[in-house]
Amino acid sequence: MSPEEANTTIGLILDACIKIHRELGPGLFESVYEEVLMYELLKRSFTVQKQKPIPLIYDGIKFENGFRADLLVNGKVIIEVKSVDQLAPVHFKQLHTYLKLSGIKNGVLVNFNVNLIKDGFYRRFNNLVK
Repeated sequence: MSPEEANTTIGLILDACIKIHRELGPGLFESVYEEVLMYELLKRSFTVQKQKPIPLIYDGIKFENGFRADLLVNGKVIIEVKSVDQLAPVHFKQLHTYLKLSGIKNGVLVNFNVNLIKDGFYRRFNNLVK
C-alpha cells in the first residue's frame, strides 16, 4: 500500500468513526462499535474482516490463532476498537505488537468512549523493510 493509499484509507476510516460517534455517541460496548464500523467500511467498498485470526510463528512453530485483529481492512490496515474511559499504554503496545507479528504496516487504535472522536483516534505505523 503506497503512502497515498494509506492516507486515503485511514482518512476514510476516520470519517466512518466520526459518523458513528455522531450518531451513537460514547458509552456502548466495543462489540457494537466494531460491528457498526465494519458496516460503514463495507458501505465504502472496503474488504473488511472482523475478529480475523492472525497466525504467528514462535520457535519455528506456526500458531494459527496467535491473536485476533478486531477489524482488518483490505488486508492492509488493522483497526483495534476500544470503548474505555482512558486508553492505557498497553493498548498502544498491543497494536504495535499486532502490526509487528502480522507484517502489516498500518494500524488504527480508536476509542469511542470520548467526547470528540479526534481525541480517541490514533494512527500507528510499523516501519517494516519489505
